[in-house]
Amino acid sequence: MMAVVVEQTLPYSASELKLEDPHRWSRLFPLMRPSIKAFETSTGQTLVVDTALAESKDVILVAIGTVGNFSSKILSESHLSAFATEQPGTSTTSAEEIQKILKENGFPIQNGVIVVRSSSKQSLKTSRGTIELSVEGESRLDHLLSLLSALRPEVKLSLEKTQALLKHFANSAMRTTTSFHEKKTANNPSVTHGLEITEFNSAKSAVDKDLSRLLGSKPSAGSDLVYSVHCSDINGLSSLENNIFAHEISEFLANKQLASHISHSTILDNQSQARGWEISLCAVPSIFLSPQSKPSNSLTSKNEATSTAKSREVISKIQFSDSQVRKIITAGCERVIKEEPTITQYDTIVGDGDCGYTLRDGARQVLSFISNADLSKLAPTLSDLIDDLEVNMGGTSGALYCIFLSSLAQNLRDAPNFPTALKESLDHLLKYTRARLGDRTCLDCLIPFVETLKETGDSSKALVEAQKGVETTKKLEAKLGRSSYLDESATRGVPDPGAYGLLMLLEGMVGAQ
Repeated sequence: MMAVVVEQTLPYSASELKLEDPHRWSRLFPLMRPSIKAFETSTGQTLVVDTALAESKDVILVAIGTVGNFSSKILSESHLSAFATEQPGTSTTSAEEIQKILKENGFPIQNGVIVVRSSSKQSLKTSRGTIELSVEGESRLDHLLSLLSALRPEVKLSLEKTQALLKHFANSAMRTTTSFHEKKTANNPSVTHGLEITEFNSAKSAVDKDLSRLLGSKPSAGSDLVYSVHCSDINGLSSLENNIFAHEISEFLANKQLASHISHSTILDNQSQARGWEISLCAVPSIFLSPQSKPSNSLTSKNEATSTAKSREVISKIQFSDSQVRKIITAGCERVIKEEPTITQYDTIVGDGDCGYTLRDGARQVLSFISNADLSKLAPTLSDLIDDLEVNMGGTSGALYCIFLSSLAQNLRDAPNFPTALKESLDHLLKYTRARLGDRTCLDCLIPFVETLKETGDSSKALVEAQKGVETTKKLEAKLGRSSYLDESATRGVPDPGAYGLLMLLEGMVGAQ
């Protein structure tokens, strides 16, 4: 998949986020769920209990996280009866005390109680209907919580079966951690993997490397195992980037014909502001876990849709002339290549300085690809082009272009006309990014162009509106991306580089019609 480019520091400090306040969630969580009650333990910790789960017949699940390394999984898991956060090195609340608090609040402790903890070392303890498993780190804890949530219903009801699963997880789960490094390698982002600093080329290559290390020798396809894979993004990758990683994990396992169940969480780490991800993997016998159906979003289903289209001839309702399409695309790409120095100059002021290179390299790749393509069959040709661009075009802008074009390839098969196909593709893209009109991004160019073209059918009028949109970015305050961390005075008078680059593409294409 395309490269993921992220910032190296958090927009807010750990002190501003109050990550080390052990009582923060006991104050906030009851506001989100009225069924929540908070109890002070003998060790001074606060146990947050969801009384709505007191009628559940499943084994009771309790999570103990680490203060300052809080995970989104603890708040999002609806099957979690109670949780607490504890400071490393301090006295921990015992499983027996937790069991007592739950019993006093009407929980059926005779079903069994499981306490899972984030710790510096792994251990498994059992005593009188209570199982306590300590695992190393928040991501391993998140993986375990996700796995316990996804177990087969008959396993959730049985303390004995759940205990067997916990023992298997403790003995079999593996993980790998990667974080983005502040220095670049060959003008590309760098990542730290263990003690190794390497160039980050694409999410696909990074995920392939991580999963290959975790799997070791190729497992036998069709074995009675379900590969539970949990990806924790550290310090907040974007929704778009997380979708990309989930897609690549799914594709890797599907290509090896391995049944899988994929889950995700976000971890805030007060020890480091570096962003990155951690992948945890455990091959689970299918008696415990059912395989997940392949996600149906376009990022994951694109290859399947493309292969289906290739296996049967799909006639688009819109007819294209190879010579005319080639002329338009060539003019647009050549304009982007020509304007690369200007785009780079703008991005040096308000960004990382690589937007011009990203768009230029993408344009060159398109020109190379279409030299041997049949552009009269634009829909299937676009699908093939996306596969090529995903590997060779980096950056967040590369991800946006690929999602948009992937959707366009599908919509060209069914839409009654080209403007409608563009509008449907824009609507699809907006599902994968929080950016909207006025956020000082490339969408300030794309949205007015597509919407005006859909309304009027006039590409010249659409281009005028796109030009106005780019011009407004000179005065807008950035709300997303690296520019959002800069003082407004630093960006005033400078157009958004991504919007300007897209405008150059559109000007070249419209001018060639």
